[in-house]
Amino acid sequence: MFYYFLSSQALEAAEILISELELTPEQITAEAFIQEREEKLDKMFPGVDLLPGVTKLIKHLKESGVPIAVATSSHKRHFDLKTTKHKELFALFDVIVTGDQVTQGKPCPEIFLDAAARLSAAAPPGSSIREQGGLKGEDCLVFEDAPAGIEAAVRAGMRSVFVPDAMLDTTGTLTPSLQIKSLEDFEPSIFHLPPYPPLPVENEQAA
Repeated sequence: MFYYFLSSQALEAAEILISELELTPEQITAEAFIQEREEKLDKMFPGVDLLPGVTKLIKHLKESGVPIAVATSSHKRHFDLKTTKHKELFALFDVIVTGDQVTQGKPCPEIFLDAAARLSAAAPPGSSIREQGGLKGEDCLVFEDAPAGIEAAVRAGMRSVFVPDAMLDTTGTLTPSLQIKSLEDFEPSIFHLPPYPPLPVENEQAA
């Protein structure tokens, strides 16, 4: 149930949840559930912290000239709330696509294909992306924490790194290119991306 719940639009997801819990309209309607949910999310989202390893990866890719995009199922209002504390970091992305900009949510690959098309359009004239006629699926690497996102990436023909949310059941997930416990464990060179610079070596003091 939760696999499809996460990929559904808000009203549809609320209707699925109410049906699964066998609640009656007298107890709560889908519309009332959404209203209560929005009130709670408005308080919770602005305090959201980044997962370990995210800042390091994003800054490294940007500094290395790798085109980067956000393709999130969250609607723009929720995305803006969740990134309240991280505006400078998310300003580094070349493209941001939110769930309300596509017609079908994950596991449909539409949002990833749309993000790739936008990155292609944003590429400067004379770049390798323009010369090859735009980004192909195999050119793209997706980072996901949800099974529906991995399925969307696979269906888009893209490589994927799965960093599963500990709260989710990942049974039945399509096989990602790589699965790790944390983005801190990610090594860009595995996917032929510029490697992280070596850590500075501290000068040894003379004995």
